[in-house]
Amino acid sequence: MSELSVRQIRRRYLVLHGLRWLPTGLLIPVIILLMQERGLTLTQIGLAAAAQGVVVLALELPTGGFADALGRKPVLVAANVVSLVSVGLLVVADSFALLAVVWALQGVFRALDSGPLESWYVDSTIAADPDAAYEKGLGQGGTVLGLSIAAGALLSGGLVAAGPVGPVSALGTPIVAAVGLQAVALVALLVLLVERRPATGPGALRASFRAAPRMVGEALGLLRRSRVLLALVAVEVFWGFGMVTFENLLPVRLAEVVGDADRAGALLGPASTVAWLASAGGAALTPLLIRWLGAAPGAALLRIVQGATVVGMALLAGPVGVLIAFVACYAVHGAANPLHMGLLHRQVDGPYRTSVISVNSMMAMPAAALGGVLLGVIGDRAGVSAAMLVGAVVLAVAAPLYLPAWRAGRPAGGRPKRTEVRKRTEVSGKVPG
Repeated sequence: MSELSVRQIRRRYLVLHGLRWLPTGLLIPVIILLMQERGLTLTQIGLAAAAQGVVVLALELPTGGFADALGRKPVLVAANVVSLVSVGLLVVADSFALLAVVWALQGVFRALDSGPLESWYVDSTIAADPDAAYEKGLGQGGTVLGLSIAAGALLSGGLVAAGPVGPVSALGTPIVAAVGLQAVALVALLVLLVERRPATGPGALRASFRAAPRMVGEALGLLRRSRVLLALVAVEVFWGFGMVTFENLLPVRLAEVVGDADRAGALLGPASTVAWLASAGGAALTPLLIRWLGAAPGAALLRIVQGATVVGMALLAGPVGVLIAFVACYAVHGAANPLHMGLLHRQVDGPYRTSVISVNSMMAMPAAALGGVLLGVIGDRAGVSAAMLVGAVVLAVAAPLYLPAWRAGRPAGGRPKRTEVRKRTEVSGKVPG
C-alpha cells in the first residue's frame, strides 16, 4: 500500500479501531444487568456467554489463516456484518436460548475480528517504511480504544438514566443505540481500509480456503519452536479467565453494594467512562513503561497489580471504594495490553501475523468462557466477592510467564533490522531470535 504514508495508515487504523470499540462501550455497562433483568441467574449468564468461547475456539485459527490468505478487509467486513446481526438480535432476545445465540454470534464476530485490522496496520506500516516503529500506533490504538469505550459507556449511562423508551427498557436503550453505531463502523470500514490483494474472484476465494490450513500450520509451527511465543500466548489463558471479574462480575458486585440494578447501571455508565479514560491514559504511558522497566518486566508487574485491583473491587465497602478499584483496574489493563501485544508482534514477521494473533486470542476466549461458568457458580453459591478473589489470584499468577521474553530481550543495538528479520522469516519460517 505504497500510496499511503505511515501517518495516513496510522490515522485510518485509529479511526477504524475507535469505531470498532464504540458500540462495545455502550454494551459493557448494561449487558450483564440486562440479562439478569430478563431472568437469567449468574450461572445461566456464564453458560450463555460460554457459547462465545466455544465458537471462538472452533473458528479462531481457521479465520486467522483465512484472513492471512484471502485478505484482511473481506474478513473484517464479514465480522462487522455478523456483529450487526448479533447486536440487533440482542434488542429482542428475552430467553436463555436466544441470549446463547447472541453470544455464539459474538463468538463468530470475535473470531473473524481478532487480528486482521491490527495485522493490516503493522504490515502496511512495514511496507511503507520497513524501519517505522509500529509500536507507537499500537500504543495509540490502546488510547483510542479506551476513549471510544469511555464515550460509549458515558452515552450508555445517560440512556439508562433517561429511562425506558416505549417498549424498550432503560437497560435496553443502549443496545438499540449500539446497533446504529455498528452500522456506521461497517460503512467506515468499507471506505477507509484499502488493501492490495494478489487476486480476487471465485478462484482467489477457493485458493484462500486451501491456503488457510497451511497458514494455521505455519503459525502453530512458530509456537512450537519458540518458548517465548508459547509463554506469551499462555498468559492469555490466565488473563481470559480473570477478566470475567471486571467485565462480568463488577456490575453484579456494584448492584449488590448499592442495592438496585437500575441505579448500578446508571452509575456504571459514567464510572466506565472514567475507567476507560484511565485505560487510555495507561496505554499512553506505554513508551515510558518500556523505557523505565522494559516491556516484559513491565507487563509482568502489571499483571500482579491488576490482580490487586480486583481484590479491592471484591473487598472494599461502599460504591466509592469499589469504583475506585474498578478505575485502577482499567488503568492497569490499558497499560498492559500494548506491552503484551508489542512483545507478541516482535516474535513473528512475514505472512502469518494474523494467524499468530488468532492463536493468542483463541487462548483467551475459551478461558473466559470457563471463567464465566466457574466464577458464576462460585458467585451464586459463595457470593460475588469470593468469585472475584479467585479471579484476582488467576490474573496475578500469569506474571512469571513473561520471564522467557525478559530473558530473551536484547539491547536495541543487538537486534537485527526489521527488514532483515522479515526476510529470514519468509525464507526459513523460523521465529527470529
